[in-house]
Amino acid sequence: MDSSEKDGDLKQPESGVWQPGQYNASDLKVLEGLEHVRTRPGMYIGSTNSRGLHHLVYEIVDNSVDEALAGYATKIEVEILPDNGIRVTDDGRGIPVDIVPGEGKSGVEVVMTKLNAGGKFGGGGYSVSGGLHGVGISVVNALSTKMKVEVERGGWLWEQSYVNHRPLEPLEKIKKVGEKETGTRVTFYADPEIFRETTDYSFDIIRQRLQQTAFLNPGLSISLKDERKEGEEQEASFLYEGGLSDYVAYLCASSSASPLFSDVISLKSEDKALGISLDIALTWTAKYGTVLKTFANTIETVDGGTHEEGFKAAITATLNRYAKDKGLLKAGDENLSGEDVREGLVSVVSVKLVNPQFEGQTKGKLGNSEAKTFVQKIVNDKFYAWLDSHPAEGKLIVGKAQDAYRARIAARKAREASRKKSLLESATTPDKLKDCAYKNPDLCELFIVEGNSAGGSAVSGRDQKFQAILPLRGKILNTEKATTEKMVKSETIETLIASIGAGSGASFDVSKARYHKVIVMADADVDGAHIATLLLTLFFRYMRPLIEAGYVYIAMPPLYRIRWSKGPDSFAFSDAQRDERISEGEKSGRKLRSENAIQRYKGLGEMDAQELWETTMDPSTRLLKKVCMGDAQIADETFSMLMGEAVEPRREFIEAEAKSVKFIDA
Repeated sequence: MDSSEKDGDLKQPESGVWQPGQYNASDLKVLEGLEHVRTRPGMYIGSTNSRGLHHLVYEIVDNSVDEALAGYATKIEVEILPDNGIRVTDDGRGIPVDIVPGEGKSGVEVVMTKLNAGGKFGGGGYSVSGGLHGVGISVVNALSTKMKVEVERGGWLWEQSYVNHRPLEPLEKIKKVGEKETGTRVTFYADPEIFRETTDYSFDIIRQRLQQTAFLNPGLSISLKDERKEGEEQEASFLYEGGLSDYVAYLCASSSASPLFSDVISLKSEDKALGISLDIALTWTAKYGTVLKTFANTIETVDGGTHEEGFKAAITATLNRYAKDKGLLKAGDENLSGEDVREGLVSVVSVKLVNPQFEGQTKGKLGNSEAKTFVQKIVNDKFYAWLDSHPAEGKLIVGKAQDAYRARIAARKAREASRKKSLLESATTPDKLKDCAYKNPDLCELFIVEGNSAGGSAVSGRDQKFQAILPLRGKILNTEKATTEKMVKSETIETLIASIGAGSGASFDVSKARYHKVIVMADADVDGAHIATLLLTLFFRYMRPLIEAGYVYIAMPPLYRIRWSKGPDSFAFSDAQRDERISEGEKSGRKLRSENAIQRYKGLGEMDAQELWETTMDPSTRLLKKVCMGDAQIADETFSMLMGEAVEPRREFIEAEAKSVKFIDA
């Protein structure tokens, strides 16, 4: 740079034309208002798939919950409208309708159209809130084709409508209402240009979230109604006075887990000077897994945070201290680990803070350091006091942890013994695995195939550059019922874990997965569905990050082959599609063969290598279903119900669903 050239005084090249690759002020773009939300929706709602779509509902519901937390709302009503809109109504104070100083617009219009606008920035509107960033309702407006806000406040009903996030007219006073009638009703329609994957809401996903919200807010009435199918409306309503204790009891029942004792332990405390309160409910069951849910200001922190860290550390330290004080752990005994202590634990931890520090708009993780310190202190003091006053229950809890410790040591020894003669730590792959040539996980696929016959066809028909085949013989172990010790002794599971290459359980490391597409390929019948469910249970319980990363798929082999007298055959994946393909073919002048025109496949073994490639394995023609977490709680309940020890929930499910079964493959 010439010494006479100074910062801020850059000159255009002598040619007068900027060369390719140069970066200058003309490349900068300023997005005004809500345009940034529409350009980068993932920054605000996490994604534009089904999860992001449902997040819109939660943003509006959370505003109503904030009114309940402030002591003004007692009920929330959510409706899925016939035209797939969402309507949320509460009986809170109503959004302010007067003119906001310096804005020249009503409070309604400001919060609907301005990011970072709201009553949660220390203005006295809320002391504790889940929606702290002032972007909730404005983001929903930005990502909707139309929206309508109705407010009852000051003896009047007010109304304002929006199309493509812009107001059609100023806030309008509609009619008089009772002075005591207050509340807000928001109706919106998600924009299909943003949510291209789906704009179809799941009743079950919303129901589960609303039920969870009711547990976290004792005394708050919440209802849900799905009006999309006339004559088949679904409804649900929730009101829990017991709060988190009711929630823990529900979690135990829904997972068919028998508590070790009748009481649900409740730990509560508040520090007004710090601006923090804590509510914990917990118990232990006879099961092997752990259920730990954490919340901050009623928002589920799915990625944990400081309050979860504090709870885990304190529960382990307190139980070890109690066990030593009462002589349940002898001198020289190894301390119980966190993994031991949490086996069979079912717990909900909820903190409320005046100034929570969330990571991201979706608020998946809490960062307040004072939360960890506060939770540790309360658990150390109050949980120890509870154990001290309940010696029989305390002995059961310690005994459960000691059983877990012994099983963990036994499993480790079995694993170490197995590794000496297995390939788990070898640079080579299991003999049964027919690996692919590529080594880049992004390009590699692993087909887990039911049966040796189908496995042979898959090996012959695959593209061996990027497709690996692992044939399974028979049904694998039901990991919902089995102990870890029994699981590590299963040769089939050992081979599967070794093939994927990322470990299992707490040591599972998804970054080490050798394939970024793990495809379950089973027969399209009852046995095939059972095998697929057993595999998904294994993935869900011991390799869950594999599902969370979007690496697990279900192959969809066709049910029918349709043979025409001329031209290529057609394939159909359902009875309805079979009829549709035949009808379309006949309309276009095609004729079915006179013999064996329609073949129904009873299994993958009936297909030769070429058929299996064309219908099920060729990336250009195949049909795969990605396995998504959707909602972990719903998935957790379903796996426990279908694969667990308790027979009664499974019987009730079969009785309830039997009437909808149309075809039985027997």
